[in-house]
Amino acid sequence: MAKRLFPLSKVYGLLEPGPVVMVTTVRKGRPDIMTMSWHTMIEFEPPLVGCVISNRNYTFGILKATKECVINIPTVKLAAKVVGCGNTSGAQTDKFATFGLTPAAAGLVKAPLIDECYANLECKVVDTRMTAKYCLFILEVIKAWIDPSLKRPRTIHHLGRGAFMVAGRIIKLPSKMR
Repeated sequence: MAKRLFPLSKVYGLLEPGPVVMVTTVRKGRPDIMTMSWHTMIEFEPPLVGCVISNRNYTFGILKATKECVINIPTVKLAAKVVGCGNTSGAQTDKFATFGLTPAAAGLVKAPLIDECYANLECKVVDTRMTAKYCLFILEVIKAWIDPSLKRPRTIHHLGRGAFMVAGRIIKLPSKMR
């Protein structure tokens, strides 16, 4: 097999970390939604999630100030709204109203859940040591919600430059992990 050089500017599409999510925050009674692709599990118990939010993004300032958010996991059914939220700044736009999404009260944080999403993870920021340099927040999931009626949700995964992959087929392989 002959390999060729690959542009470094496109590497992120090879290391897609998981489903595209919608991060909700609230400040001074004004909720916001941000579409995010760059997140990863850091620890399993308690569940810790690392997420990169650009310091040029409106959500960055809200999360830094309030130290709480909700990670909402949409299915492919919401793909157009997910992309719309990602292409719109919350500084001037009420994304819940603009994209027809329903805010729902969370149990432990002030930020709202997005009712149409398959799952919602209420989070508190627990570590900001890498925020200034890398825009990396470490979040602890403190409460999780899931729609039990969806048995195999089809999530979307960002590959870069407007390209997405839809999760679907599941395969099982031998594993000693539980």
